[in-house]
Amino acid sequence: MPATPPVRIAIWILTIIAAFTVLKLAAPLFAPILLALVLGVVLSPFAGRIDRLGAPPALSALLTLLAGLCAVALLIIALEPVLSGVIRRAPVIWNELREIITSVQAALRGLDDVGDQVTDALNGPEEGDPAAAVAGRGDDTEGDGMRMPRISEAILYAPGYAARLMIFVGTLYFFLLSRREVYDWISTSNFAAGTEEMLEAEHEVSRYFLTITLINASFGALLAGALWLLGMPYAVLWGFMSFLGNFILYLGPAAFALSMLLGGVVAFEGPISFAPVAIYVGLNLIESQFVTPSLIGRQMAVSPLLVFLSLVFWLWLWGPVGGIIAIPLLVWGLALYKRSARYQRAVEARS
Repeated sequence: MPATPPVRIAIWILTIIAAFTVLKLAAPLFAPILLALVLGVVLSPFAGRIDRLGAPPALSALLTLLAGLCAVALLIIALEPVLSGVIRRAPVIWNELREIITSVQAALRGLDDVGDQVTDALNGPEEGDPAAAVAGRGDDTEGDGMRMPRISEAILYAPGYAARLMIFVGTLYFFLLSRREVYDWISTSNFAAGTEEMLEAEHEVSRYFLTITLINASFGALLAGALWLLGMPYAVLWGFMSFLGNFILYLGPAAFALSMLLGGVVAFEGPISFAPVAIYVGLNLIESQFVTPSLIGRQMAVSPLLVFLSLVFWLWLWGPVGGIIAIPLLVWGLALYKRSARYQRAVEARS
């Protein structure tokens, strides 16, 4: 007996819930695999160019993988002195932030005292001492300071991270090696797209990601230069963090603007404390409203609602890794959807 429409809908809903539950619980396995697949799609045009030079597929996949890993390693080596300095100064920075937070809490308590005095004036004196209660609440703000990770904890978690790295590297290499065979196998199934359509979608994702990377790199360099001229400590690190944050649309710039505000308050005194966040917001408005739309174009534009929902979902599911893959995965899915519809129309026209 065939299932009725409500039963089919219920089955689909339960299937989706089960799939999301598996992805959530098995994040250590699936997160590096999907991250490798998305990065493989982005890097695949480079492997294709090496293939056209006559290199064997295994060599082109290996060279592309090594180029990506070397780029990451060089970036880490270049930023290592700055990161080491920040780590050494982390306790000092944390204490300064605590002083700022304590000052804000003291101001808020002052407002509470004013409110209590107004209430006492209107309602008359009450039993007990409100000031003592307020003073008692101040003890909760004291803490032990920022605790740095211990060596034993790092040793304990090292095998798990090493396993994830191996899964990521292995998946990326074998995807670059056999992606055309994978596309051929998918095209023979019920998926409404051929190999050429999937390769075109792959190129569109790579072009989109490369364009966004160049825009974000230029943005980070401009911000670092402006902060350096302003005298902001660790201007290069701030520029690099803005480069990374811009990949997480909407949420990344908002979080980074708050970080810039705190950084400016820690580094400067007086009205100039707000200069770093003002510079960042101004540059971000120019980039998001003029530069990115003109370079991305209408063909590669993505609905802001879809971008936001994709970011929220993947960040909830896998945290920072989800934020990295959210936008490329969305662009890849939309590109496949458009080309599958075109492929289906072509098949219907031939039949």
